[in-house]
Amino acid sequence: MIPFSRFPTAAIEVTSLSKTYRTRQRSIVRAVDNLSLSVPAGQIFGLLGANGAGKTTTIKMICGLITPTSGRVLVNGYDVAHERSAAIRQIGVVLEGTRNVYWRLTAWENLLYFGRLKGVSGQPLKARAEQLLRELQLWEQRNDTLRTYSRGMQQKVAIACALVTDPPLILLDEPTLGLDVQAACVMKEWVIKLAQEQGKTVVLTTHQLDIAQELCDRIAIMHKGQLVADQPLSELLHLFSQERYQIRVKGNLADLRAACFGNLTVRSEHGEVILTGAIADQATLYHYLTRLQDLSLPLLSVRRVEPDLEEIFMELLTRSEKGEQREDRVLSSVQ
Repeated sequence: MIPFSRFPTAAIEVTSLSKTYRTRQRSIVRAVDNLSLSVPAGQIFGLLGANGAGKTTTIKMICGLITPTSGRVLVNGYDVAHERSAAIRQIGVVLEGTRNVYWRLTAWENLLYFGRLKGVSGQPLKARAEQLLRELQLWEQRNDTLRTYSRGMQQKVAIACALVTDPPLILLDEPTLGLDVQAACVMKEWVIKLAQEQGKTVVLTTHQLDIAQELCDRIAIMHKGQLVADQPLSELLHLFSQERYQIRVKGNLADLRAACFGNLTVRSEHGEVILTGAIADQATLYHYLTRLQDLSLPLLSVRRVEPDLEEIFMELLTRSEKGEQREDRVLSSVQ
């Protein structure tokens, strides 16, 4: 039992965390670059980024699987570098592709193995394993090897193994990847239950931004090892909510080849063209509508829309790239 004083308001505190690698060509790759973030206790926290952004490296450093080049990680007040055993006991991990379970073992054997690995044994472990398998509707298949399970069933066992010692913090790496719709819905329900009913902190990494928007209380976005956003989801959506519109017209994309519609995204769907994006003022909106009328494209609808996380994600990455380009130009001029 951890003394109450050891529980901070943040489940994870990452301070000035960096990880560099040297390639075979002796060049330096900075996978994580001076990262600082705080994960509030009892929330679902989304860690997002494109491939190579540094998410997985960050997660592995939090779990103690990779040693940072510099910086500090605290898990429920325990320093991962100096109190590793105590810190790791706070965490349950579900890696992408169910890599934290053994396919040649049964579900029951997997739960007992991982429970004993973290210091739990005997009747308390068996009772906890049975509880999890029954809740996940796997009790009848407990003695079947995992390689005979469906992808969704394997993912359920992976979550059960992460929860078997009842840790306060759960790290989920792409938990719905490759699952069918029904299995993905079960997984999302479990994530919500872990946070809202059991009070656990859940860190979720995913490329499926609609799932992150549906589940997460707070979002952090990484790009090339650095943090470009770290805010409550509601605040992040509010920042980008100003005057966004969706315009639908009858026609196809070829009709718009010679037209210019600023930064609006344009897509075709079922014989319609849909333009979506920020429009600064009413005059610009009417200008776009007049242009569409000039192109003889019948107007179907115009409505204000709220931004989704995917649009915000792309906008933040674009801004980050432009900032890097400006910095490169400044450095080039200095040199």
